[in-house]
Amino acid sequence: MQGIVYKSTGSWYTVKTEDGTFYECRIKGKFRIQGIKSTNPIAVGDVVRFEIEELGDATVGTISTIEERKNYIIRKSVNLSKQTHIIAANLDQVFLLITLNNPKTYPVFIDRFLATAEAYDIPVVLLFNKVDTYNEEELLEVKYLAVLYRSIGYECIGISATTGKNVEKVKELMIEKTSMFAGHSGAGKSTLVNALEITLELKTKEISEQHLQGQHTTTFAEMYDLSFDARIIDTPGIKGFGIVDMEKEEIGDYFREFFKLKINCKFNNCLHLDEPKCAVKEALDNDEVAWSRYKSYVQMVTGEEENYRIDIHNIKK
Repeated sequence: MQGIVYKSTGSWYTVKTEDGTFYECRIKGKFRIQGIKSTNPIAVGDVVRFEIEELGDATVGTISTIEERKNYIIRKSVNLSKQTHIIAANLDQVFLLITLNNPKTYPVFIDRFLATAEAYDIPVVLLFNKVDTYNEEELLEVKYLAVLYRSIGYECIGISATTGKNVEKVKELMIEKTSMFAGHSGAGKSTLVNALEITLELKTKEISEQHLQGQHTTTFAEMYDLSFDARIIDTPGIKGFGIVDMEKEEIGDYFREFFKLKINCKFNNCLHLDEPKCAVKEALDNDEVAWSRYKSYVQMVTGEEENYRIDIHNIKK
């Protein structure tokens, strides 16, 4: 039998077949010894083949094959620094929820996420959430960031999951697609999913006043069928986004504006750091490339992995 993984709890996988039947499945042990460095060999969104058997009063499945993925999004495992965690597979797009406070999403996090998605050919839409709560200065910052990322080619939408502002616009983009919502804990992912499909009633929690980083309300990724011909994958909140499976020589290729300029660099293997006649550095000096983007790039290339929460707006040239 063949189906799509809708939920993973680490040891059990909920798989939906084409006729709409859900089966609880386990995996054969061989997946764990095939050299897969991921902590989870199977992810939500995977297409799998499985055999069913009767186990007491229950019908359970054993997954034998994972079909080839068209893409997947990955991050470093929280506890095992040398391993990776596949968040979801076979995505049509990702919506990255960004908030200026409660919790704050720093540009370096946005840029790491975009570079990772670019590396795995996953389109990203940036959703600036909670716009109903911002003062005039904060709204100007949202506009600045939206102009910046639109100039690079990313779609940006200001939304409010609580008031419903532009929720319909998000819904239109989701029709006939499998989408994932990502962002920090507390950025409003579950609230937005509930606004899109009120019958789901996903758990939400108030922001932790002590840490202002949100509380993890989603423990495992899970996919939901929505009434308007769409599928959504709700994910755990992501605090950091370590770069995995990228050589430093290729990171610049995942910054769209750097990739366009690369052909004009003197050296074809230019890292855009100290090399002479670097087109990216020249564009930076001429304010044609955003300093925040370049700072994020340098952090990624030089391996400053722990600085996700540096406020680079306050860093001067």
